[in-house]
Amino acid sequence: MAENIVLLGSTGSIGVQTLEVARNLGIRVSALTAYSNIDLLERQAKEFRPRMVSVFDKTLAAELKNRLAGLGTEVLSGPEGNRAAVGIDGVDTVVAAIVGIAGLIPTIEAIRNGRNVALANKETLVTAGRIVMAEAERRGVKVFPIDSEHSAIYQCLAGNRKQDAERLLLTASGGPFRGKKYHELTGVTAAQALEHPTWNMGSKITIDSATLMNKGLEVIEARWLFGFTPDKIRVLVHPQSIIHSMVEYRDGSVIAQLGQPDMRIPIQLALTWPERRSANFSRLDLLKCGPLTFEEPDMETFRCLRLAYDALEAGGTMPTVLNGANEAAVKLFLEGRIGFCDIPRLIEEAMLTHDVNTSPELDDIIETDRWVKRMVGESICI
Repeated sequence: MAENIVLLGSTGSIGVQTLEVARNLGIRVSALTAYSNIDLLERQAKEFRPRMVSVFDKTLAAELKNRLAGLGTEVLSGPEGNRAAVGIDGVDTVVAAIVGIAGLIPTIEAIRNGRNVALANKETLVTAGRIVMAEAERRGVKVFPIDSEHSAIYQCLAGNRKQDAERLLLTASGGPFRGKKYHELTGVTAAQALEHPTWNMGSKITIDSATLMNKGLEVIEARWLFGFTPDKIRVLVHPQSIIHSMVEYRDGSVIAQLGQPDMRIPIQLALTWPERRSANFSRLDLLKCGPLTFEEPDMETFRCLRLAYDALEAGGTMPTVLNGANEAAVKLFLEGRIGFCDIPRLIEEAMLTHDVNTSPELDDIIETDRWVKRMVGESICI
């Protein structure tokens, strides 16, 4: 069980729930980092009294330093703050909950410092899964997934021989537009796309759920976390979000993990594995949850899922292009500068333009991410 953690991204949805789990378990929090929400970060620092906090902007960091005067907490800023946080002595686990590729470098640094990683940042494995997992193996550290789907697979594989597993079955809620066809989505607004039917998440992840890109990114993550080829990873739409994912074995058995759609469950498990600690989370009552249904995903309407499989097949820097183009397009959509159906269009255009580097290093991945975001931004200004 984790006893002393660093939390990257403490003011986001996952970060807030991680602190709730840490509070209930009595886990020490040595560092908190955030992007810009210094009001919440201030409250968190005063409760958990970490040795260090960091915020991205230097001006905000200076203001936060004044607010925390006398607390004995060091206040840093920028990427350097994240790197310093993951290097604090005595920490056993880093919870990586930063959204976007900004989480990649501090996660790598945490692994190189010998810390276990509880990973909620999808982009880390999507863009650099080969590098990250090889580094974790080299350093002898664990990468435990916080995503409910990957946590479910982790549990379904536990106690079984991996070679006996034939397929991973990732479940998807289908998002707010399940059952819609492409022509029905052309006028979708950001407010409509942010109305997720079952999960309470941040804005970027919620839009990704609406386009099914979230599931596409999870397919790529699963490839690196569990070592299964793309043809062995299947997505099933399961609107009730009760079965979080499954593993199909070669004898015909299918093992599933069920639970309420509550992110605190996989967060706590990531911090206590292989123990299961008591918690007051909502419990699943099978007599009240109703029928559990499954559907094939509509990859013609929701092309982001198909593009994710294509990027995984292409390999190299192509998943970085997929991810970076998606980040840029989602930002433009939330700003009202493009339509909902422009998101997959811009991603596909970027992928068609890209010449794949089949064996990228970290610098190549970072540069590719910069290139594709710049290209997507410039494409709507023409």
